[in-house]
Amino acid sequence: MRDAIASTITTLPEALRKTLTWDQGAEMAQHAQLRIDASIDIFFCDPHSPWQRPSNENTNGLLRQYFPKGTDLSRYSREDLEAVALALNNRPRKTLGWKTPAEALNDQLLSLQTTGVATTG
Repeated sequence: MRDAIASTITTLPEALRKTLTWDQGAEMAQHAQLRIDASIDIFFCDPHSPWQRPSNENTNGLLRQYFPKGTDLSRYSREDLEAVALALNNRPRKTLGWKTPAEALNDQLLSLQTTGVATTG
């Protein structure tokens, strides 16, 4: 998990990868090394507090449409997982003003190019 997150997150511009907030799952057991590898600060939510990570909870719900809870993702190829990511990243979201996540990310990247600083609103 650490290697997959580090190799993916480091493809983003530094301004968009300052922090990562995670729940208390065992998959983040190597969080200290991930912090070093990806040069990000990692925060953990309080146990049983899903309201502290609403985007994560929403994304989990969307992922369950493809992978039921408890699915062993190692059974899937990287291409299979990327196809699901592509589908979800091109699905409009109400919280993004009906933009897709890909469009919202593109807007942030364009903002970085023109202003040098990403905004949150």
